[in-house]
Amino acid sequence: MYKILTLNNISVAGLERLPRESYEIASEIQHPDGILLRSFKMHEMEIPASLKAVGRAGAGVNNIPVDKMSAKGVAVFNAPGANANAVKELVIAGMLIGCRNLCQAWDFARQLEGDDETITKQVEAGKKNFGGFELPGRTLGVVGLGAIGRYVANAALDLGMNVIGFDPGITVEGAWQLSSRVGKAGSIDELLPKVDFVTFHVPLVDATRHMINADRLKTMRENAVILNFARNGIIDDEAVSAAIKDGKIYSYVCDFPSNLLKNHERVITLPHLGASTKEAEDNCAIMVAEQVRDYLENGNVKNSVNFPEVNMLRTEGYRLAIVNSNVPNMVGQISSALADRGLNIIDMLNKSRADLAYTLIDIDKPADVALLNELSAIEGVLSVRMI
Repeated sequence: MYKILTLNNISVAGLERLPRESYEIASEIQHPDGILLRSFKMHEMEIPASLKAVGRAGAGVNNIPVDKMSAKGVAVFNAPGANANAVKELVIAGMLIGCRNLCQAWDFARQLEGDDETITKQVEAGKKNFGGFELPGRTLGVVGLGAIGRYVANAALDLGMNVIGFDPGITVEGAWQLSSRVGKAGSIDELLPKVDFVTFHVPLVDATRHMINADRLKTMRENAVILNFARNGIIDDEAVSAAIKDGKIYSYVCDFPSNLLKNHERVITLPHLGASTKEAEDNCAIMVAEQVRDYLENGNVKNSVNFPEVNMLRTEGYRLAIVNSNVPNMVGQISSALADRGLNIIDMLNKSRADLAYTLIDIDKPADVALLNELSAIEGVLSVRMI
């Protein structure tokens, strides 16, 4: 029986992927094999020695101490792309809000007073203050072409926009899913002067903090619209606020309210709605539950942020899963330990990612406790388990 600790409310659609006959799931549980969470901050949490996997029902993992997990041989999974459509729709809505002044116009209409005839007159007199511009023919810059960025780029093309993307880390698989009509920028500084809208879909790390700052704002087109539904801190809010007041930037739409932004007349802040749809919550929970289950039951790794991707079919024999530091002769030492006990290797797959290596081995007889202890004692081995 596998034990799963939930640190947030996880969609029932996801939990249903963990069969009750082999999984015990609770918000309070001792010695968990896995943890499922959404926004719970784990950095100050004591990590159970029994823990093997952490599943984040979402994309970002800033709330998880990934380095600490790696040092303990714990796999950390996320759900990239599961909320991509939800965020894409919000970006499209944000562009319309930003260029058509919809929120300001709605607020104006709410404040109207008098009888209907008086209101009609006020509408006719006031609507000129909320004129905007349309999307077709405008150019959207997309910074970050992961699952969400690709959805946004392709959808913008369907709306008649021109699109330029920037992502130095785009994968071959990702490029295949991106329309050939998306232009390529070699840097953020090359992209910004060419766009009327710019949207960000990158994690918050040192390289992305304040990607939009006072200097880069000067290079942008007049009356550009900036959108941030990724992470707070990617945009220098004070610099954007000043650029709007100076008439350089038309509007700023983001998911991160603050005292500086929430009452700014040309800034629309939303309460972190990026993935706040039932469909996105279900999709994220289903994806991460299935990944954690496959790892616990078969040792396979998909969409981990710290482990290499590994998929080895199970045919016969007994499976060992070993996590170790990525140093020379680890596979040799493991193989020798198995050979010394007369165990034959039926199948084996070893992959590495940065400082971490992971090995799946199918052997012809089960490993006893003494062998597991011997493997665990090898210098550099972080975790060993018999599946």
